Amino acid sequence: MHKYKVLAKMLTRQINQHQWLNGEKLPSIRELSSKYGYSINTVVHALRELEAQSIVEASFKRGYFVKNKVSQHQQTMTLSHDLALVKVNLPVLFYDVMATGAAFDILPKSEQISADNAIVALNRIINRVTRNQPNDFAMYYDQPLGEPMLRQQLSLRYRHRGASITEEQFCITSGCQHALFLSLLCTTKPGDNVAVESPAFYGVLQALEQLNLNIIEIPSCSETGLKVDALEEALMKWQVKVCVVTPNFATPTGACMPIKHQLKLLALANEYHFTIIEDDIYGDMSFSHLRSPLKALDENSHVILCGSMSKALSKDLRIGWVVGGQFQSQLVRLKLATSLATSRAQQQGLAIFMSDGGYRRHLQKLMVNLAHQKQQLISAINKHLPSSVLYTNPEGGNSLWVALPETVDSHQLYLKAKAFGITLTPGQLFSVSEHYPHYLRMSFNHSMTSKRLVALKTLGALITEVESPS
Repeated sequence: MHKYKVLAKMLTRQINQHQWLNGEKLPSIRELSSKYGYSINTVVHALRELEAQSIVEASFKRGYFVKNKVSQHQQTMTLSHDLALVKVNLPVLFYDVMATGAAFDILPKSEQISADNAIVALNRIINRVTRNQPNDFAMYYDQPLGEPMLRQQLSLRYRHRGASITEEQFCITSGCQHALFLSLLCTTKPGDNVAVESPAFYGVLQALEQLNLNIIEIPSCSETGLKVDALEEALMKWQVKVCVVTPNFATPTGACMPIKHQLKLLALANEYHFTIIEDDIYGDMSFSHLRSPLKALDENSHVILCGSMSKALSKDLRIGWVVGGQFQSQLVRLKLATSLATSRAQQQGLAIFMSDGGYRRHLQKLMVNLAHQKQQLISAINKHLPSSVLYTNPEGGNSLWVALPETVDSHQLYLKAKAFGITLTPGQLFSVSEHYPHYLRMSFNHSMTSKRLVALKTLGALITEVESPS
């Protein structure tokens, strides 16, 4: 047998044994040559053989990657339900899950997490900034809009993503949830109707409940997001003041709205005179190309943009922003009333971190890791959960939307798993009308360690137990 065929067979076996996962980059040609003792030409020939067999695929100037294979578990989910106008009442389950402080980890605090170099660098910068100006920070608040140097860096970041937003248009908030709350507070009054893509981010549902607002849950597709035709149907039935949407990697599905859907959404806002609140918290978290925010297409100031780096950088960094357009002055006043100010040291430290390229480098590394962890989770689901379990396969974000057999109630599964120290995020958290009783959000925010793998095996056994009780 030719040498290149021997090597190709060896690499195929290792891929089948999950040494490299779907979508994962193989070592470079030189690294493979050195590791296996074959010439460069033999390695190239072997890789071309694997490419011809659709086992790997080449990416120009990037190398060879294991070709993604569509699993029988992977599904595009059309999440349909009847439109209804209801008041928001969150279940006790919401507060129970939040009490764990670990809604993105199936096995919280199971292992010591090694320090991330980017977080260490950011904290050093913040500490240095604090040491250099201790009295200034102790005696004075920041400007109402927030630190100019951070707003300038945010402007540059959004310009890189295709949105022209000046630093004067940003107002710094205490996280994205704060930005969303302020946006709802300034655009609605108690009793108003708000359209929300469904399944919905539970933080938005919490804000709607606190503000005594009615909700219309708009069905969505797990790939293309909010169904704009369904929104139009709702607009014909009810007066809608606000629509809350996440165009890029919506939680929990990871859906991304196509441009044509975004343009139709903006056209509806213009026709029916409602405000769009864009949650852009996952906007930076794409595995491939940069994605522009909906705000980049907003010519008539219908969109309020909200964001933060809590998902892409650190949940402990309680810094967000809002771009309010026509509502900006009111948003600034509400910010002063609800939080007065945001840490100047954190703002300046983050601005320096961004200007030095720290955030860009961190993001590049993070997305490679998350893509790998997504494939780890998918492989583990395929191996250890029942074949009746389905899931989405997003191109960014940090979560899968998982459909359990219809006989399995995810709340009951949550309670059973909790006894084993396993934390689940049941589908009931993402709707106020119990639309998703047999769904889960599963995060790939953490690597699939041996302990998490055991937890997933236990979960598979629990699903089988609930699905087929003796």
